[in-house]
Amino acid sequence: MRSLLLLFVFVAGSAFVVTDPPAELKSLIKDDLPFLVEFYKHRHRNPEISLQEKETSAELAVELRKIGIEVTEGVGGYGIVGILKNGDGPLILYRTDMDALPMYEKSELEYASTKEIEYSGVRTGTMHSCGHDVHMTTWLGTARAMVAMKDQWKGTLMLIGQPAEEIGAGAKMMLEAGLYERFGVPDYGVGLHSSPTIAAGQVGFGKGYTMAYTESVDILVKGIGAHGASPHMSVDPVVLASMIVMDLQTIVSRSMKPTEAAVVTVGAIQGGVKHNIIPDEVILKLTVRTYKKDVREMVHRRIREIARGIAIAAGLPEDKMPDVHIPEASTPANFNDPDLVDAMTASGAKVIGADNVIYAEPQMVGEDFSMYGSTEDDVPTVLYWLGTVTQEKIDKGNLPGLHSPYYFPIPEKTIETGVAVTTQSLIDLFNG
Repeated sequence: MRSLLLLFVFVAGSAFVVTDPPAELKSLIKDDLPFLVEFYKHRHRNPEISLQEKETSAELAVELRKIGIEVTEGVGGYGIVGILKNGDGPLILYRTDMDALPMYEKSELEYASTKEIEYSGVRTGTMHSCGHDVHMTTWLGTARAMVAMKDQWKGTLMLIGQPAEEIGAGAKMMLEAGLYERFGVPDYGVGLHSSPTIAAGQVGFGKGYTMAYTESVDILVKGIGAHGASPHMSVDPVVLASMIVMDLQTIVSRSMKPTEAAVVTVGAIQGGVKHNIIPDEVILKLTVRTYKKDVREMVHRRIREIARGIAIAAGLPEDKMPDVHIPEASTPANFNDPDLVDAMTASGAKVIGADNVIYAEPQMVGEDFSMYGSTEDDVPTVLYWLGTVTQEKIDKGNLPGLHSPYYFPIPEKTIETGVAVTTQSLIDLFNG
């Protein structure tokens, strides 16, 4: 693993980074903020869902070209890659995602999205309810700052505009389109994600596993249908499915070490059409979240064993054993490289103060940014949390979560903080 050199003075057992505040960066961001906030509001008004980011990616490409960055479009769907070469030095990847979600916005902001689309046969709205509009704006602001401060760093910055994060497909698409083969294997990879629970003006970092493997598992529970008034003539898959749901709850509580972490949630049960008909089959839809490979494999094994065991106990023949479908591909758990976290937290402290760089606990959500560091090239990566909400909301507990129709960031402070922390981190990494 590459070493990251940091300069510390130890006083009373605490570590303090010895630097002066980077006044030039703060001044640049202050001057650029009106443009960035307007850009953010425009993107918020005009969201595009996964695999439909045509206008979004084109606009980002235009903005990068305006400041002299070489851009390649169409790298894995609507993915874009901007390359800023600035002499000899590390190659660092910085990613933003671009896609929105198919849902109506209820924020009542004056710049709220009113865009409607047809999605899966249903008329719905579109909304940046996961903060990707803030991600893009921070990314663009950082690119502009890095161009303006080219005299302070050396190396190559790889700016990734990624599609389809919300469906866990975009990073894979870009990597399979030859991202690293065409543009080089980065020495580091960085990214950020909006936090609905951290105050604007702060950032959160965690070391090691911070987000989970995310997998969608389907179980087809088979049975023998009959009249609802003659259950003795059936093997009722509704009952079997119910037993499977309950026994699945023992995986985490009884099959796993208490010091490990996993989630097994049955999010949907689908079966039957009428009150008095026992159906032939029922479908269970699960989401499974884990951090470690061995835990993930154990959960998979127990899901199969529980489903099959209940079917055997019901007397079903071999051809009516449950079908358990676990996709081979999944979104890997996000792992923040500890040394890279140390470097970025030190950089963040320079521009927003050490008190505003906080610890962020691991979560069971998923993010395909993890794939940029999960390749055979073993790229050290960090995905940090960018605070987006007011302290008043935090104090009141009025915190709509990500993917809520009521969620929205505080643009000015959020963007200012994200650009400052990311830009300073990149400069320090290039110079480290």
